[in-house]
Formats: sequence, structure tokens, C-alpha cells
Amino acid sequence: MTEEAKTQAAGQESGPSVQKIAINFLIRFYIVFKVLKLYAENNQLIEEQTRLLMEELNRLKAAEPEIKFKIKQESIFFNQQRLKFSLANYHIFKSLLEEFRRREIGQLDLSADISRQELIKALSIFCQKRTGPEPFEAIQAELAGQQISSLSLEKMQASEHLLSPEKSSARLYFLSILHLREISDREKENQKIKLNTTRRLIQSIFNHLVDNESFLLGLTNIKNHDEYTLNHSVNVSLLAIALGKRLGLSRAELVDLGLSAFFHDLGKIETPLEILNKPGQLTEEERKIMELHPSQGAEKLVQLKEFRRLPISAIHVAMEHHIKEDLSGYPHFKIKQDINLYSRIVKVCDFFDAITTKRVYRKKVFTRAEALSLMLDQIGAEFNPIILKAFVQMMGVFPIGSVVLLNTGEVGLVTGVNQEMKFLMRPKVKLIADAEGNKIDGEIVDLTEVDMASQKYKRTIVKEINPDEYGLKVADYFLAQAEA
Repeated sequence: MTEEAKTQAAGQESGPSVQKIAINFLIRFYIVFKVLKLYAENNQLIEEQTRLLMEELNRLKAAEPEIKFKIKQESIFFNQQRLKFSLANYHIFKSLLEEFRRREIGQLDLSADISRQELIKALSIFCQKRTGPEPFEAIQAELAGQQISSLSLEKMQASEHLLSPEKSSARLYFLSILHLREISDREKENQKIKLNTTRRLIQSIFNHLVDNESFLLGLTNIKNHDEYTLNHSVNVSLLAIALGKRLGLSRAELVDLGLSAFFHDLGKIETPLEILNKPGQLTEEERKIMELHPSQGAEKLVQLKEFRRLPISAIHVAMEHHIKEDLSGYPHFKIKQDINLYSRIVKVCDFFDAITTKRVYRKKVFTRAEALSLMLDQIGAEFNPIILKAFVQMMGVFPIGSVVLLNTGEVGLVTGVNQEMKFLMRPKVKLIADAEGNKIDGEIVDLTEVDMASQKYKRTIVKEINPDEYGLKVADYFLAQAEA
């Protein structure tokens, strides 16, 4: 091989992957799609963006002989390869999916000889608002009328129109953990943290909570012991947004609250793992090191390069989430007379998720109902009474994810809470074991149902049971729902 050939080969190896080129093309595709809704085809902005789009298309043609994008469920494939979008461009991916679905486009094929003029004409047709019953057929007719043959479409199959809210919520949940891991890694390496991306993520969590709160609260049963701090921070953020919604906070306030909760344990990056995961009781010196994490977290947040994009409440929450309602706890303040509202909310959610998670240093793992009972015993001293009462009502007497024994002998998993006070003891449960103790994939029943003949409730909870004692993994149910 000549030196020139070696250089070219090395350049190809170090260049962007086909996956990255395809994603960059779709990002440019999306930008042109959006601006064509606002400006005429001869606009200077359109000219510049279509030039950039064609550059990406040429890179794609150089990398692959065939250019085919296919929508399958909640994924976009390029030539049989599923494209993996990062959190930074995830919103573009979701928007593209929605735009393709609205137009019933299941597959887009581009010919290698497609011209810029043909591509912009096709995009102009795509971006038009479709109100008729057959948007795909209308687009096909217009493409044919414009004699555009270098681009072909296939109609989306009926099954691909069905979005799974559970799958979408689960994906968002794990993206949150991934993003927090990236933040942790960047912080350790003193790299810039993209807070705009984090804010978009929290906004998405809020949207999902509005649409599918019960399932998202169910996902907080997921406990990853190997990545406890990351998993815990995401759970606390979810719980805090849901609780803040109950307390009447606005959307903007809820996003700030979610961001604050997301970063509440950032200071633990500095805490040695041998202290975080020590199975026995901490020594006095180790406890002092552990109790540094609130001030270390607040300091890290202040030092962020994008600090101005962070709500000031995040500093309060990082510093105050271990301070009790009676102002004891840590860190100790000599003159502080009050704590921030968001800190009080996060404290409740932080405590609840922590004591319902198995840890090497904790002998007792509380069930979710036991945790609420314990917290109510400490109302006023540890927790703010109004906030804790709102949290208990939100979670229910038997929170989502609780395993309960019914008077029929059946075992059920709580999947939804009835918010009316008189029905707090009567949630919705999925039957997971019959009266003989056999595990089943049963139906979801509402415990408010009454037998018409006897005028009595069909089923009533006898007691909560510990899922560990029965070999049940609650998180598996919610993950299975996401995969269905």
C-alpha cells in the first residue's frame, strides 16, 4: 500500500461513523423541514440550510450505496441499523418520529442522484400541514405531480401508529440515568456540562408525568444497586416533580424543582466509594466526610461554567436536603432560620427513596407503605407537615409498587392509586398470584368494585406483604410493561 493510500485509509478509520453521518443528515433534514414552514424556498436561510443538508447527503452517499430510512415502533433505522440518538438531539429524534407518523410515512428512500432542487421540493411537500384523512396518499400524489422520482416513500403500517406511553416513559427514565452518568464523568474531568440538555430532559419528564404519572411513579421501584446515586437522583427528581405538581407549582417552577432534585447529590462525586458502600457503621471521621457532600455539591454547582442557566434553588437543595424541619441535621447553620421550599420537597422524596432501597449498610429495607408510616411518625420534626401529607396522599396508603394480600387469598401488585380520600385503601392492583399461591399474569382490578348481588366489595386488602419474602421483583413488572 502506498503512503497516500495509507493516509486515506487512516482518514476513513478516524472519520465519523455511518451511524453519526446518518444522524447528522436527519438533524439537517429536520432543520430544513422546520424552516420551510416559515420561509419561502428562495429565502437566504433556506439556501444556507439546504446547502448544509446536501453536504451531509453527499457524505452519506459516499459512505453507503443505499439510503433508506425506516420507522419501526419508536426507532429510526438507517439501512437496517438502528440509529442511537444522544440526549442532546433526542428532542429532534422525537419530533421527527411525530412528523413522520402524522404523515403516515414509514420509509423514506433517496436515490444517489437526487438533486438539491428535488430534495427541497419534496421537503416543501412534506412540511405542509395535512388535515385530510389520507395524508400519505396526498403527499404521494403531490410528489408525482412535481415529477419527483429520486425519492420514494412507503406507507407506515397500522401497528406503527400505536405509541407505547410505557415504552417511551421507560426510555426517558434510563436516558435520565445515562445523562446523569455523563454529567458525573464530565464533572470529574472538569468538562463543560450541557445544562440546556438537562433542562429539556426535565421538561420531558414533566410532560410524561402529566400523561402517565402512575407508570412513571412505578418506575421509581427500579433500584440499581451498582449505580445507586444515579438511580436514586432520577427517582427523587421524578417524585419531586409529581409532588410539586400536587402542591400547585407552575410548569416553570416544576422544571426548576426537577433540575434541583436531579443535582441534589452531585457532591457525592467527591465521597470515596469505600465510605458510600461501607457495610458497617461509619466511624466519626468517615461520617464527617460523608456529611461534606451537601456543601461540596453546592460548591460544584456554583462552579459550573453554565451556572447562569441553573436555578438558584439547585444550590439551596444541594446544601439543605439533609436539614430537618426543626433545623437539625447537616450541615449545621448557626444563624439559618428557615429552609427553601424545594429543599423541603426534595428532603421528603430523598428520604422515601433511600429507605426503600436495599443498601449494604442498612439491615432493614422498608416496604413503600412502611416507609410512609415511619415518615408520618416524624412529621413536624423531620418533615414539613403540609408537604409530607401531600406526599402521602399522592402515594396512597398502599403506594404504586406495593405487593398486597387480598381477602380472596390472591396477591396483587398496586399499579394505581385512587385519589378520593374514601378510596385511599382501595387502589388498582394487578393480580400476580391466585388463591392457591400460583404466580399468574392476571388482570388489573379496581378494589372499589362492588359485587351487585351482595353489595359488598369484591376484593379488599388484608395486608401489605414484603415482595422479597415471596421472591417477587416489583421493578420487573414495570419493565415488562415497557417492553410489551
